[in-house]
Formats: sequence, C-alpha cells, structure tokens
Amino acid sequence: MISRLITLHQFLIVCCVVNLIGCNQATNRITRNESNEDLSEKPRIGLIMKSLANEFFATMEKGARDHQAENQNYELICNGIKDETDLARQVALVNEMVASKVDAIVIAPADSKALIPSLRRAMEAGVVVVNIDNQLDKTVMEKESVNIPFVGPDNRAGAKMVGNYLASQLNPGDKVAILEGKTTAYNGIQRRLGFEDAAKENNLKIVSSQSADWETDKANTITSSMLREFPDITAILASNDSMALGAVAAIKSSGRANEIKVIGFDNISAMKKLLENGTVLATADQHASELAVFGIEIAIKLLEKQTDVTANTQTPVDLIIKDIDPS
Repeated sequence: MISRLITLHQFLIVCCVVNLIGCNQATNRITRNESNEDLSEKPRIGLIMKSLANEFFATMEKGARDHQAENQNYELICNGIKDETDLARQVALVNEMVASKVDAIVIAPADSKALIPSLRRAMEAGVVVVNIDNQLDKTVMEKESVNIPFVGPDNRAGAKMVGNYLASQLNPGDKVAILEGKTTAYNGIQRRLGFEDAAKENNLKIVSSQSADWETDKANTITSSMLREFPDITAILASNDSMALGAVAAIKSSGRANEIKVIGFDNISAMKKLLENGTVLATADQHASELAVFGIEIAIKLLEKQTDVTANTQTPVDLIIKDIDPS
C-alpha cells in the first residue's frame, strides 16, 4: 500500500513537471515568434560615425536616436571612433556591424578611400551601404566595382559661402591662412577648395594652408606657428568648428584677439556665444542632427527596393553669422 502511494505521488509529480515544461515551451515559442516577427518587420541599421569627441557627431547621434524613437520602424545601432585618425577601428566597426547581421550601414567615413574595400565586402554580404557627411572617392569605388550613394551637403559651395562672407569684412590683398581637415577626407579637400575659391574671387592672399586633422589641440599649435611666421595674417579659415576653437585659443594667447578674424564650419553649440561676442565671424550649418536621419531614410528606401534613391542626395548647408538663424 505504501509502495502504491509512492508510485502515485511520483506519477503526479511527473505530470506536473511535464505540464510546466509544455507551458514554458509554448511561452518560449510565442516569445521567439514575436521576436522573429519584430526582426522581420524592423530592419537593423548600423550608424558608424567619426570622432565621438567632436560635438558634431554627438549631435548627429542624438538626431538619429530621436528619429528612431519617434518612428520605431527600425532598430538602430550607433558607434564611432575615438578620433578622426583611427581608421583601423572604423574598418573594424564595419566588420562588426556585418557580423552582427545589420541590414544596412550608414557611415560617415574618416577617410574617403581606406574604408571602401571593407564597405564592398559588407555589400557582398548583402548589407545596404549609405555614405553620409564625407563623400567616398569615386575613382576607388570604380576600382572596387561598387556604387555607394552619398547623402550630404556640397562642402565646396558651403565653404565658399562662408569665405565670401569673411572677404566682405576684409580688404583686397589681406593675408589669410587655412586650417585644413584630414587631407585624405573628401569633405576636407572640398572645404579647402571652397576657401581657395573665395580667396581668389575676392583677391585675398593665402599665406599658409596646413592640416590640423579636424582636431582642436593641433589647430591651436599650428595657428600659433602661423602667427609667428606670418604676423600680418588678418584671418584664419578653419575647415571645422573644432579647429576654429583651437585657432581662437591661439589668437587669444598671442594677444591679438581683436585683430584676427576666424571662420569655421559645422555650427556646433560652442560657436553660438563666440558668434554673438564677435570672436568668430561666421560658420556653416550642415544640420548635424538631421544628416544621419537623411542617410537612414535613404537606407530604408533601398531596403524596400525603391531604386530611385540610388543617386546622390544633396542636403542643405546654411551661412550662420551673428543674429542669423535659418531655423
């Protein structure tokens, strides 16, 4: 009798365990099915930026995250590199995004040539690629047999616009200097050319043009050297606002804060006060908070097989001076 009671007790326990396992498996199946449904409906988009120490890219990331939170029709994975020269890490980020099976990569490349082979491999793996901010080199893309659409502003026209405004505040023949961005970055090259266009058109003399790799500290050092070598410089044309900040610091240290004009490019928040008090004359706004969003929207359209968006897309760039806000 005791033996039969133990057997019945064991039987009841086994039944309960089987029922629990069945319930858990059903729950797990529902969870997995819902998850798979979400993943099938929501493409995974990787945003790869340049230096996260640059406020421009922090603003870009925030704009992208706000857009994703508002629309919720895609998943967003954001990452960037420590500084503008860390090309190896940016290549690694592309590979990591592919390994994590993103559907699309939206990238602001630190170098216009070096990233193309890794992006080609991403495309061969079935990943849609959209280029923002710094345009990839057309010759290298042709060599790699890839066509990657670019979404961004006309940097040459934008730099010329800011340079022309500077020229309106100077005299023909005045000596100026340029702080270039990274020399292998297409947007850096285009901004230098835009400044040169403005200088030529307005008869300004460029006495020095050097790369500070987009970095504030390096721009400070180079500007200090320029001022010692060319004490009659009247203006510094910086290819981004981070370098403009370095130029401002160097000019202040030289004791010539009210003598030398500075222009930049990007319209980061630090420019607002400097524009208002006249420390910086002008900058260009290429709408950092929207730039990645433009690229993401193109990526989504490409994933939806809308073939009319494979061409380049030009985005706005506006002149920003004291008391002017295009928004």
